[in-house]
Amino acid sequence: MLFHALRREELCKLKVRDFRHARKGVPHLKVSGKGGKTRYLPLHPGTNALIHDYLDAAGHGLDKNGALFRPIRNNRTGRLEGAITPDGVYRLVRRYSGALGFLIGAHALRATAATNALDHQADIAKVQEWLGHANIATTRIYDHRRTRPEDSPTFKVSY
Repeated sequence: MLFHALRREELCKLKVRDFRHARKGVPHLKVSGKGGKTRYLPLHPGTNALIHDYLDAAGHGLDKNGALFRPIRNNRTGRLEGAITPDGVYRLVRRYSGALGFLIGAHALRATAATNALDHQADIAKVQEWLGHANIATTRIYDHRRTRPEDSPTFKVSY
């Protein structure tokens, strides 16, 4: 989530086949976003390796049409071939962040990724596309480059 700024629902919709796309020789992640929009994101090399390791350990790498990320237990039905739920993702992020000494929600990872990209000179239009935002105004919420206190109108007035 942190390297690709995915929404919880987008992560949960991923199929095994969705991380096996390549464009111009670069591995890509096929993401089904809000409003049925599909976008292709270059797959970070570290994430690519971790997904391969995960699929080897979980044993469902050959199930191309199956959910990429699956629960390790299902108290309701006992079946594990379905996708992890958005609520399950939220609980995982809360549990692991809590173990590190702070509590965040899953959306904080998306916001961190967007802010980090903008802070490192990523073009805001590219970040908009990366996040799957229909309107650039939504992306600007994550752009804190212009919110320096010294730029406040408070320091511009003189009487």
